[in-house]
Amino acid sequence: MAVRVVEVSPFDLVVFGGTGDLAARKLLPALYHRDHAGQIPAEARIVAVSRRPQPDYAAFVRDALARHVRTQDLDAGTVDRFVARTDFVALDATGESGWDELAAKLAGDPGRVRAFYLAVGPELFAPICARIARHGLATPTARVVLEKPLGKDGASARAVNDAIGAVFAEHQVFRIDHYLGKETVQNLMALRFANTLLEPLWNAAHIDHVQITAAETLGVEDRAGYYDTAGALRDMVQNHLLQLLCLVAMEPPTSLDADAVRDEKLKVLKALVPIGETEIATTTVRGQYRAGASNGAAVRGYAEELGRGDSATETFVALKAQIANWRWAGRPFYLRTGKRLAARVSEIVVAFRPIPHSVFDGQAGPIAANRLVIRLQPDEGVKLWLMIKDPGPGGMRLRHVPLDMSFAEAFDIRHPDAYERLLMDVVRGNQTLFMRRDEVEAAWAWIDPILGAWARSGETPKPYTAGSWGPSAAVALIERDGRTWNEDAS
Repeated sequence: MAVRVVEVSPFDLVVFGGTGDLAARKLLPALYHRDHAGQIPAEARIVAVSRRPQPDYAAFVRDALARHVRTQDLDAGTVDRFVARTDFVALDATGESGWDELAAKLAGDPGRVRAFYLAVGPELFAPICARIARHGLATPTARVVLEKPLGKDGASARAVNDAIGAVFAEHQVFRIDHYLGKETVQNLMALRFANTLLEPLWNAAHIDHVQITAAETLGVEDRAGYYDTAGALRDMVQNHLLQLLCLVAMEPPTSLDADAVRDEKLKVLKALVPIGETEIATTTVRGQYRAGASNGAAVRGYAEELGRGDSATETFVALKAQIANWRWAGRPFYLRTGKRLAARVSEIVVAFRPIPHSVFDGQAGPIAANRLVIRLQPDEGVKLWLMIKDPGPGGMRLRHVPLDMSFAEAFDIRHPDAYERLLMDVVRGNQTLFMRRDEVEAAWAWIDPILGAWARSGETPKPYTAGSWGPSAAVALIERDGRTWNEDAS
């Protein structure tokens, strides 16, 4: 099956943090794949920026591609071409050294698209943008890409946005959430708005509840220093999970124009019912993993990985969200995310209401409600669980089976990584898959009261064993409502 590739305009991409893990693991491989597909024009340049000098950046690029691109996708000619378009500047993000050299490298066509990717800590966003402006690098066609986390709360997010907004107009700011670039998330839009089968049923009259899970088997690893200042609620729920919730719950936009889509997502965020002091104990659960086993190997607990045992940072969150509008009133959204869980899986489960009356006798067996399972990772695809007759003689026996569309099996092509799509959208200036400022601040407005209530409660996160599905309280959270978590990791 051939894939249509549309070449983008010539561009300069400046990656601050160009020798870091994100650049090596995601950005450089993504750009290589787009180059290999013929999407990147010959004039495009990639300039890596880092505080420490890098005597041989070409060797760094080759090593990153060797480690993070499949062998069968590595083409010697493309690798050479890609390496030749990369360059490096040693630069002090909070000082003045190196900025004149960067400006000299970028000198030339003022109309060329220029993208600054800030793959650095959020404390550097403001000083970097201020110096971009001071050195005349913020051209009318420039864009800036911001990695999460965007602040630690609503106030700090507004401060970051103000600092960025002093240099770049909102249409030039791309707040990236790689979950929104995943193929299955894009397919959620197609499932909802390109099929008459589902949209008439997409409401409280037909849907019982929605589950959104982002589970990891890994621990905090080398991110312990950052993670202990953030926790699962800030790291995953405030951005990834709430964005997925918005795409499931939003009204049909008037078009796929960036602002039309983001206007509808904003309405969902503003319709979220606040979780305050009186609801916090029954609608949220936070946990922290202890020593256990993951993927068949013994692993340490969070406290041991962190090097101290007094941390109250959550590595697991489960919560029940409600949306106060006509489409979703009374239908709960259960969100769950955590580290060191039983399986690595990210998925959206749309659980439909059970049939109102069964015409089958008891020998047919129980009738399970229909479910639509949208798998984001590890194996992207969609399953629609239906009741059918078990084949064979002997009367009517019912089985619950999935109509299964695995993207890997349905489409005989390589599936681009989320960063490939998002980086090319930055060059095109397409903001549909990026968060607008008011979205970010509306999400924090819902998250901040939860953080405040947790802090005032004085309770520590509930322990759970690494390799499990989290604290038992998370099971109780959903089972109090007569429902269960979907834990089919197949």
